[in-house]
Amino acid sequence: MTGPRMMSTPLSAETALSLKSGEAVLISGDIFTGRDAAHRKLDDCIREGRPLPFDIRGQVIYYVGPSPAPPGKVIGSAGPTTSGRMDPFTPALLDLGLKGMIGKGTRSEAVVQSMVRNGAVYFGAVGGAAALIARSIIQADTVAWPELGPEAVFRLTVKDFPAIVVIDAFGNDLYRTEPPKYRRESRR
Repeated sequence: MTGPRMMSTPLSAETALSLKSGEAVLISGDIFTGRDAAHRKLDDCIREGRPLPFDIRGQVIYYVGPSPAPPGKVIGSAGPTTSGRMDPFTPALLDLGLKGMIGKGTRSEAVVQSMVRNGAVYFGAVGGAAALIARSIIQADTVAWPELGPEAVFRLTVKDFPAIVVIDAFGNDLYRTEPPKYRRESRR
């Protein structure tokens, strides 16, 4: 048995297409944060023809609102938030070159279809492991909308950020393929 696959950001098209649903990965490099409020502002930029605050091509967005950094730490707890809240905004970002998203929970069919069309992947981070995940974040810088507090866009430099490929670039989805394997048949 092999360990998690080491990978770095930004994601190339080849890397995104090579990842398979169910594969464990350790991500190193820069990722960007974005929750509901940041996604609304990103959507405003797109609709109004203004540039996004960072080059989205090949990037990974982590759906997180980190807590303030305690003394001596880079960041506070940084656990994933529910990804579905970003679904209305995601296809437009994927069309602009976003290659990966990290969060928890299912995605809409429109997002999955857009991921397939654009060769992107959705990673799952473990909910409830916010302090552990924060250990993989070695730098955090505000990129845009600091007035949003923890919902601002941050650039996080990560080393060995643990994740699972939940939905790959071909639409294979662990939330659809795995539950049937573990359902018990009712006995009569």
